[in-house]
Amino acid sequence: MYKNILVTLDNSRYSLWGLDYAIDFAKSFKSKLVGNHVYAARLHEKRFEQMEPGLPEKYQDPVELQNQRDIHAELIEDGLALISDSYLDVFQRRCEKNGVSYGRKTMEGKNYFELVKDIGESSYDLIALGARGLGEVDETRLGSVCERVSRRVNVDTIVMKNGTALRGGHVVVGIDGSEQSYAAMRAAIAMNQNLGCRVSALSVFDPYYHYKAFDSIAEVLSKEAGEKFRFEDQEKLHKEIIDSGLEKIYQDHLDLAKEMAKRDGVEIETELLAGKPHDAIEKWIDGKDIALLILGKIGVHSDETLDIGSNAENLLRHAKCNVMLVSRKEKPNPDLAAEEKEIEWTEGAIKMLERAPGFVRNMIRGHMEANARADGLDTITEEMMVESRKRMGM
Repeated sequence: MYKNILVTLDNSRYSLWGLDYAIDFAKSFKSKLVGNHVYAARLHEKRFEQMEPGLPEKYQDPVELQNQRDIHAELIEDGLALISDSYLDVFQRRCEKNGVSYGRKTMEGKNYFELVKDIGESSYDLIALGARGLGEVDETRLGSVCERVSRRVNVDTIVMKNGTALRGGHVVVGIDGSEQSYAAMRAAIAMNQNLGCRVSALSVFDPYYHYKAFDSIAEVLSKEAGEKFRFEDQEKLHKEIIDSGLEKIYQDHLDLAKEMAKRDGVEIETELLAGKPHDAIEKWIDGKDIALLILGKIGVHSDETLDIGSNAENLLRHAKCNVMLVSRKEKPNPDLAAEEKEIEWTEGAIKMLERAPGFVRNMIRGHMEANARADGLDTITEEMMVESRKRMGM
């Protein structure tokens, strides 16, 4: 799956943790690692020029000043190049010790810009990136290089926050029904097969937002506006259908992910959570020994213009474990859906369903079919639809 892996190097503990993960991948997937360090010699030269007016008077002579510029430029250029080579020497020794194929790169320029450029021009299929660097401060959750690079690239990226071992560790996958989340599931399956990782899949639906929205709307709607909006009917619709329908949709996503794993001989654990997705996942992870959280970079409700989805962004910042953002896509075969008793719909029931607004039809279908299965029924009739409407006072 991962054959060409970029390891960003700055000799921080985060980049060395990334090298640990990359070596594990390389040994399992027969990958080639490419170590890259970016240094900014020209930035230092510019800073020296900005400090020139403050130099002692004896250095203000034009000839002497140019001489100092040349000395400084040579020292900086050569010195930073030597430092880069030293970082790459550490990388090379680790690769050779583990029998891993490798390549070396050094670049001069703005670090995030040069990394994004290299990633765009190369054929990497995985990036190991430190969450922070040598300039870290405790208050910063993500370093600027990590944030800028992870936003700008469309290659699977592991962001390292700690040194928890991946091999034999616990990986968690967020499933929301997007093609990126199923690609994340595929990555977790590969980690189970090649690195012995235990896999848990989580899916989250949010039944609480609509209640808050209705409470807020109730405060501003006049009696006349409430009647026109059919406020009470709308509220009953959400309580009776949308919440249970949402639960069914996200449970189906989980079931499909579990079946994907099962077809590859992998048993995973699944759990359906209620709440704001990033908050529910963060709370579930807290206190557990998680090696890696794997997420689709954008979610099921995102559009292609987004650089990162809101839940992925929040978890990238706040989750205490290492995070992998998956940009690849996978569309599961519909035949993988776990088999369950098929529910028939009468023609009258279908006509009633089609009269519902498009955005709630799947939720209504899920709600009705879940209730039918619970009651041991195999057909949904027009009478059942009418009865459901009556329970909501509609």
